[in-house]
Amino acid sequence: MESKKMTLDLHEKPPLLQWIVLSLQHVFAMFGATVLVPILVNQAAGTTVIPIPVALVTSGIGTLIYILCTKAKSPVYLGSSFAFIAPIAAAYMKGGISGAMTGIMCVGLIYILVAIIIKFVGSSWLDKLLPPIVIGPMIMIIGLGLAPSAISQIGIAAGMKLEWEVLLVACVSFLVTALTMTRAKGFFKVIPFLIGIITGYIVAIFVGLVDFKPVLEASFFSLPAFIIPFANYMPNFSALLTIAPIALVTMCEHIGDHTSLSHIIGKNLLKEPGLDKTLLGDGIATFVAGALGGPANTTYGENTSVVGMTKVASVWVIGLAAIIAIVIGFLGKFTALISTIPNAVLGGVSLLLYGFIAVNGLKVLIKNQIDFEKSKNIVIASTMLVLGIGGATISIVSGDLSITISGMSLAAVIGILLNLILPDEKEEENHSKKVSRKGKKTK
Repeated sequence: MESKKMTLDLHEKPPLLQWIVLSLQHVFAMFGATVLVPILVNQAAGTTVIPIPVALVTSGIGTLIYILCTKAKSPVYLGSSFAFIAPIAAAYMKGGISGAMTGIMCVGLIYILVAIIIKFVGSSWLDKLLPPIVIGPMIMIIGLGLAPSAISQIGIAAGMKLEWEVLLVACVSFLVTALTMTRAKGFFKVIPFLIGIITGYIVAIFVGLVDFKPVLEASFFSLPAFIIPFANYMPNFSALLTIAPIALVTMCEHIGDHTSLSHIIGKNLLKEPGLDKTLLGDGIATFVAGALGGPANTTYGENTSVVGMTKVASVWVIGLAAIIAIVIGFLGKFTALISTIPNAVLGGVSLLLYGFIAVNGLKVLIKNQIDFEKSKNIVIASTMLVLGIGGATISIVSGDLSITISGMSLAAVIGILLNLILPDEKEEENHSKKVSRKGKKTK
């Protein structure tokens, strides 16, 4: 691991003013994505499944849990995961709030189980179970599966009446986000989606798409609407298979983000504190988030970029950012303001965001030089994409027991099984070598 010069290392606490400014940078970096997840989940479900304040609070609590589990040896921020937008909405449709939140808690338990296994037997088995040919299409399905939602928000889906105000706001949100991603420098390049949302929101105010009534009615300080198991609902495992397989995707994202951060700070985080401890922190954080009514957590690449940009790897900074996020969750007026963001703004940003997620899956395939001359790779990728994007569903009903697995969850399971079952093409490779040798002899 190359040594990188950090202005402030892991356990160095910066002066107060610098500490606050640096922490606010991390808050801005995570904010857009963290609040966008509950907004999009709620819109997909047609009702409030995850309250925005709860998402912010569980993001902060989860990050503090992660810091404790890793003994403050990894400057990572945990925020809401985009991978679970569609699965949470689908789980809600099947099992209500109890099905959705039970599923999220189970994702946390899967992380914890994997962390324990890695502690005792290492992580090589994880690479065999989840090779790039499986992970790449899984990530692509997450983005492409959400595409119809963005089109509907913009108002250009088939059968919808085109409204110039909606189209204008969506275009501004999209173009500002795109230009920020491609032209901005420094910290602004880290927060393109937040800038796009803010700009689009301002335009939406001028064209009359924003209703401030919820802000006027909200209190300055309010307790987030936590959803607690056994108090608000009884655990329900009916939608477990709709959510649980996605944990495999986010585990790989977890490893990738920690590898990237390791190169930035010059310390191998997968060895110290170790993958078992980082996964444990992520898992407990996600379990607690589900237990409070929040979305599943994941490591945030945006905050990793902030560490690289500022050259400050201090966990003190990450910790204060987490506390600020928790405080924001209790600001009623502020969270009510977020809820007034029009669909047109979200649609313009999501048009780029969902494609961005899908392209990341494609990047996994390219980076790992997946050979699509091999039939096995073609079979795995094509089968997963059709099952996932096509919305395939398998339901097993036996008496009172009903098990349903659909969409990207089904694609993930089938992809893993195909990778394990289908033989490698050794015979074809040997045949090709023989043909090549014969060709050389005739020359």
